[in-house]
Amino acid sequence: MFGTKRELMVIALRDTDAVTDELREALATADERDRPGLERAMELVARAAAVPDAEVRGRWALRRITAAGHTGPADSVHAVRALRQAEPGLSLASAVQLSKEAAALRAT
Repeated sequence: MFGTKRELMVIALRDTDAVTDELREALATADERDRPGLERAMELVARAAAVPDAEVRGRWALRRITAAGHTGPADSVHAVRALRQAEPGLSLASAVQLSKEAAALRAT
């Protein structure tokens, strides 16, 4: 155990590739009436896919921290505690990293 490095074990899951494929298939057979809406949906999915993973994780963490009733800084000890209580499976290291990503969103 000594000398091992703990890694952040939280990943951002996305289905944007699957959604894009479904939209492409729909566009291939769409009539002129449906085409503008499907093209707009493709733009929205592309925009969502371009969001960095850290921002996706930060948004998630911020929602969890807020839902837990924490109103102070997102990277405080209290926020980390609230996040770990909301998501008991999170390690301390993961919760700290997520709270930092949440705080970075609030700073922008």
